[in-house]
Amino acid sequence: MSAFADRAAAGSELAGKLRSYADRRDALVLGLARGGVPVACEVAHALALPLDVFLVRKLGVPGHEELAMGAIASGGVRVMNDEVVAALEISDKEIDAVTERERDELDRRERAYRDGRAAAPVDGRTAILVDDGLATGASMRAAVRALKRREAATIVVAVPIAPPQACAEFDDEADAVVCAHTPEPFGSVGHWYDDFAQTTDDDVRRLLKRSWGRDDD
Repeated sequence: MSAFADRAAAGSELAGKLRSYADRRDALVLGLARGGVPVACEVAHALALPLDVFLVRKLGVPGHEELAMGAIASGGVRVMNDEVVAALEISDKEIDAVTERERDELDRRERAYRDGRAAAPVDGRTAILVDDGLATGASMRAAVRALKRREAATIVVAVPIAPPQACAEFDDEADAVVCAHTPEPFGSVGHWYDDFAQTTDDDVRRLLKRSWGRDDD
């Protein structure tokens, strides 16, 4: 049985778990692109908080790109899964090549999504990091560490669905972790959505512009 009709429905439910942050002048919502943005948009609207996009790119194992050996995030942060790297004997040269390719794509998306708008400042603020779910947690971990470098005062990891262990692993990484559902067995994030269609670049731009238009009113 699925937990959510789609990402918007997941965001509405997740917002209910985050009511204590509503109307906070020091808080903002950051959606991990791309799938986290529709969820984050609903959270930001429900809590009356500003929304921004936060970019993370998975580093796939060469030849097996669906398997994450690490991730990079805005701000030059790279987080590696040392166990995967060691087990598959992936060389530094291979890692650097994948990192360079994914960094080019991350930079492209930054330009495309923001349309000249500067990234929202996070230093001294409460940053609520939202994704559509957690699996390995590599992307979220890279985002958390990037926000620490940018001196966010408080970092909240918030997702609609995740396996219990994935949520527990962030207890030492973030200041707070909010997982709306933690089913076992878990399977995959997409299994828990009726509609888990890929979020496109156009979707991200549309949602951001809609939210920013509200903020600017």
